Amino acid sequence: MTFRNLGLSTDLLRAVADSGYTEPTPIQQQAIPAVLQGKDVFASAQTGTGKTAGFTLPLLQLLNTTNPNKVHRTPRALILTPTRELADQVNDSVKTYGKYLSLRSAVVYGGVGIKAQIQTLRRGVDILVATPGRLLDHVGQKTVDLSQVEILVLDECDRMLDMGFIRDIRKILAILPSSRQTLMFSATFSKPIQQLANTLLKSPTQIEVAPRNTAAQQVEQVVHPVDRDRKRELLSYMIGFHNWKQVLVFTRTKHGANRLAEQLAKDGLKSTAIHGNKSQAARTRALQDFKQGKVRVLVATDVASRGLDIDQLPHVVNYELPNVPEDYVHRIGRTGRAGNEGRAVSLVCGDEYPFLKDIERLLNQTLAKEVIPGYEPTSKSQPGADQPTKPQRSNQRRSNRAKSQTPSKPTRTQKPIKSGTPARKRRPTASSV
Repeated sequence: MTFRNLGLSTDLLRAVADSGYTEPTPIQQQAIPAVLQGKDVFASAQTGTGKTAGFTLPLLQLLNTTNPNKVHRTPRALILTPTRELADQVNDSVKTYGKYLSLRSAVVYGGVGIKAQIQTLRRGVDILVATPGRLLDHVGQKTVDLSQVEILVLDECDRMLDMGFIRDIRKILAILPSSRQTLMFSATFSKPIQQLANTLLKSPTQIEVAPRNTAAQQVEQVVHPVDRDRKRELLSYMIGFHNWKQVLVFTRTKHGANRLAEQLAKDGLKSTAIHGNKSQAARTRALQDFKQGKVRVLVATDVASRGLDIDQLPHVVNYELPNVPEDYVHRIGRTGRAGNEGRAVSLVCGDEYPFLKDIERLLNQTLAKEVIPGYEPTSKSQPGADQPTKPQRSNQRRSNRAKSQTPSKPTRTQKPIKSGTPARKRRPTASSV
């Protein structure tokens, strides 16, 4: 199977060849013909398997075939993404594959000035890539006309739901023409995603090229048990001892990312952090420095787990396990992309084992455990340690205090919290993007 077998035009085949690709991935083999036939598509595939080209290539061909060549163009295709980084990545793909076509594209997202975006939109675009919040800003200011949209793409739609974009998405859907082609692409599959697909898509072609919520097979996964207060020391040791040149490290919080980057820098490792509180200019600069090798370690939150497309990234480290197991799949999907091998390392302390069990249950596999000599965890940090975590004690205190303050008022029945299970944190919200 080659790209020539998929019905793509000569101009698109030239652009694909220029990019160095010869054989389509499984998701591309199934998605491209379905999109070219004008069908709604609901596709799920592992991170790093070529989903972006799976909808970008046929979208470009459909628009180019019916290109009205208007002087004042309004968007005919709209691609929604959850993060700025992913929006940039998708727009880069549109430009790369469409370089021999006369179609115009633009990208709009928050965190940067809106005036330059308004000027670009006024010049006219055929394909608009956007994050939901900033797109609604343009709608409110009447700087974009969505009445001519023929194709809607929801990219990484599961992440958009996680980040609280569902209301914004529904507002945008109400503006778009009802007679359109809709494509949904996701790396993970869940009931909310299926429910959304049922409401948006008309007789869709459903594509699932790998078992649901699985990691790429070429990614080697290993867990290193370690005490929480020795994680940073172990991370510095591994990077130095193994001479890792490029490492993407994930933390749960923005403050934790900043602190870890500063600590690693003091250890002599050039490091920087990327997260939702950083300006877009700072995020772009940090990513470019990392790609160019100016920075050895990039510390990121889960906001950055989507849209970071780094060629042949060798190592991803979970400094802290995510409290949402699907996010683990997206994190380690930053390595082992496009068929390359990668290694995903997780540093796990005692109170994170419930998170680890959730991840293993999602993957339907037990991850290899390897204790690093000299960094053996203490007995209280071993798996199975039956100690309540701080969030649980805090929740229990609030519950007891509420009962003591209102003894005569019936209270809502609460589910008991199992000892040793960390309280679930809220997922990232749209405001963090």
